[in-house]
Amino acid sequence: MDRKFKNQVREQFGKTAMAYIQSTHFSGGADLEEAVRLLQPTHEDNMLDVACGGGHTALFFAPLVRQVVASDLTMQMLKKAQEHLAEEGGADNVIFREADAEDLPFPAGSFTLLTCRIAPHHFPDVPRALREFHRVLRRGGRMVIIDTLLPSDPEIAEFYQTMEKMRDPTHIRAFNEDQWKQMILDSELILHETKIIPKTHDFQEWAKRAGMNRKEIQELNSFFMEASPKIHDFFKIESFAGEVETYTDRKLLIYARRKEKEKNRPAATHKETEQPPPSEG
Repeated sequence: MDRKFKNQVREQFGKTAMAYIQSTHFSGGADLEEAVRLLQPTHEDNMLDVACGGGHTALFFAPLVRQVVASDLTMQMLKKAQEHLAEEGGADNVIFREADAEDLPFPAGSFTLLTCRIAPHHFPDVPRALREFHRVLRRGGRMVIIDTLLPSDPEIAEFYQTMEKMRDPTHIRAFNEDQWKQMILDSELILHETKIIPKTHDFQEWAKRAGMNRKEIQELNSFFMEASPKIHDFFKIESFAGEVETYTDRKLLIYARRKEKEKNRPAATHKETEQPPPSEG
């Protein structure tokens, strides 16, 4: 990952950490419930939540597994999430670790479960991140990725990419379903299921959570309002008196596994040696 961009991500999410942690938008939803249904977590599972943000996914799964390692690139986000968890009297089996999704600091085969929710669109190199996910999963390990789905229509896709970059400069790109399937295949993971889940956003809360000021929000509002009828229909944009109230996008949930048995590979380095995940010392 480019160092300058990485620092930009840290700055962006460091200053907006509390807004993400306090947002009810991430604390539940049909996508988390579906992830639990597919992953079927047990108290034997060691789980890694990559790019954990405010820790909502880690907290959701914590009662269902033996341990969760919640990792994120932004230390300030991790500190705030840990403080929030302590204040709420939450799970005592969640460990927070600073980590780059494209270069995870864990040995191979460390985890039986892996989640990554609403984050890959910030990754400069998603295929590299997927190779890391494959590496840290134990053979037979299960994985769910959830991220915003790029519309297949070029006009709608261009609108989506533009409005996301207007809101958050650390947004790089989203992918459509076929692109995700190919990346999963290329990473040697076994794709089992995909599911599209609509998600409705309160426009003002969504914009403010990213740290936008009043002028920037007004410009983004105008961009929505001036969009074509096709875009208004696709995103179900609801407005009143020229102000956007809500819009609905679509999330893609991907359920995949690492193979139970694999071809022999070159001798592992110390980073690649299979061993249990980190625990509180």
